[in-house]
Amino acid sequence: MNPQELLQAISFAFMIVFPNLALMGLGFYLKKTDKINRNFIDTASNMVFHFGLPCLLFFSVIKSEVTIGEQLPLIMAGLVTTFGLFFGAEIYAKLFVKNVRDKGVFVQGVFRSNMAIISLSVATNAYGAVGTSVGAVYMGIMTILYNMLSVMTLSRTSQNTDFKSQSIDVIKKIFKNPLIIALVCAFIYKAVGLPMPAKPIAKTGELLANIALPLALICAGATLDIKSMFGLSGVSMQASIGRVIVAPIMAVLVGVLCDLPPVQFGVLFLMVASPAAAASYVMAKAMGGNAILAANILAFTTVFSMIGMAVGMAILRILGWV
Repeated sequence: MNPQELLQAISFAFMIVFPNLALMGLGFYLKKTDKINRNFIDTASNMVFHFGLPCLLFFSVIKSEVTIGEQLPLIMAGLVTTFGLFFGAEIYAKLFVKNVRDKGVFVQGVFRSNMAIISLSVATNAYGAVGTSVGAVYMGIMTILYNMLSVMTLSRTSQNTDFKSQSIDVIKKIFKNPLIIALVCAFIYKAVGLPMPAKPIAKTGELLANIALPLALICAGATLDIKSMFGLSGVSMQASIGRVIVAPIMAVLVGVLCDLPPVQFGVLFLMVASPAAAASYVMAKAMGGNAILAANILAFTTVFSMIGMAVGMAILRILGWV
């Protein structure tokens, strides 16, 4: 590879990650200087989750030529990667994580990534509308799987509710999840062959969609806790290594074995290599896991996974795989 191609690969990786880091940095600055408060962050995050992201996913799918059939190799690769990380982390936790309240949190920190905000926005930066559409379909299916596996691994620490009740609660949340509802509606809309919505409706949806990822990234940056990030215990560091290093390597190995085309390979890597999901902290706290451990993993991986994604995409670009 000549120096020009190397420079292009590094530039590509920098350009897809820098906007996310810049927006997160802006959010951190705004919170640090008291220009926004916790109430704003909660309200904005709620608006993104219930309106912005659903509109983004819905219109991305109905406007694209992407179908689930075309994405079966990517979806199968995602299932293999997710189950590989889950069972690998379970075995590791059984052997090396002593505290029962840490086991499920460790496992969740390794296998569960932040697809809806970080991965989707980087995929959009990398591949434009195609990246958004491909990522949306992948995310819709994996979100259901992530929730089910999280209940399984965290149920051992739940003191107030049995596994059956927790499972029913998660199933209810899946059916009420605005992102999943938006994706299912989009697939039905396309399958029926309905025309594009009227221009005023489409324009309104697009305006809502346009604010989703920037506002979500600003809120993510505003919630960063630097003290928690450096308050790492041995277990949180091990989980963070699993998320930042092991998970991306697993995605690359599966992508190579499945011989994925470049866009699907890139989306798989970005979906798997992103930081720990924000929902992992909420679920750990609700089910009696070590919430402090979950917060530490979330804070550390939010910063360092972004660096890993940039380095990984640069290497994959040099190899010609993405």
